[in-house]
Amino acid sequence: MSAANRQSGSDLVLSLFPGIDLLGRGFEMEGFSVVRGPDPIFGGDIRDFHVPAGRFNGVIGGPPCQQFSRSNRNPVTARGVDMLDQYARLVIESGCEWWLMENVAGVPDLRIAGYRVQRIDVQAVEFGLVQNRLRHFQFGCRAMRVLTVQRQAVTARASQPCVLASEAKRVTRRAFADCCVLQGLPADFNLPGFTLEAAYQAVGNGVPVPMARAFAAAIKHDSCVSPSRLREVCTCGCGRLLKGKQLQATAACRKRQQRRRDHSGIVPHVAPIQPDFL
Repeated sequence: MSAANRQSGSDLVLSLFPGIDLLGRGFEMEGFSVVRGPDPIFGGDIRDFHVPAGRFNGVIGGPPCQQFSRSNRNPVTARGVDMLDQYARLVIESGCEWWLMENVAGVPDLRIAGYRVQRIDVQAVEFGLVQNRLRHFQFGCRAMRVLTVQRQAVTARASQPCVLASEAKRVTRRAFADCCVLQGLPADFNLPGFTLEAAYQAVGNGVPVPMARAFAAAIKHDSCVSPSRLREVCTCGCGRLLKGKQLQATAACRKRQQRRRDHSGIVPHVAPIQPDFL
């Protein structure tokens, strides 16, 4: 975040593809004012949506991920790439200082001219939740800084199966209240007007609230490493600080770097190529 925006207290954020917006809920808990864009749940279509330039300091959201998910069993369509294009289009229209996108780990890099982009993979257990589910974020920043997110030390793996959008279709599904708690919501959370199956799906699609709040806090308090200190953080982009002569913070980071060298992703056409992370 620029010094000018920090001084002016500009904390207005646009949330795209919000669904029931658990990601936006975490940002609101950290003091951001969140404006929600259109969503199919409420009959909206992002392709018809435009945003005025200079109004929003940040853009957040999770475009549909089915095309990039390993669990997808349907024929590949262009919808995933198209929705990434729409996300990038609105980031460009807004002229925001930073953006945060959540998706599955298989999503291609979203490269938007003028922003340094880092990929951050996190587990729910790193934020005090008792489910082991990988979440992938990409953070773009005009200030060319690297975001560092506060994670908790994990001493044991979570025993609870992760909450998925398909929870309602399981033969032995958990109670809706239990799914809400696993996602960081109160046990009495409800969605008036939703069928039970739709409510399960909406909660399962959401970003766990404590995880969303941790990212919001890092952005709010400018928990970033400046360009002059980039060699102090992991080269995979996860934002972890390095020790000694390390280049990657963990074994998973080393594997991630190798996968990127071995495979090239699909890049949305509206997002021009920029240099690699470092």
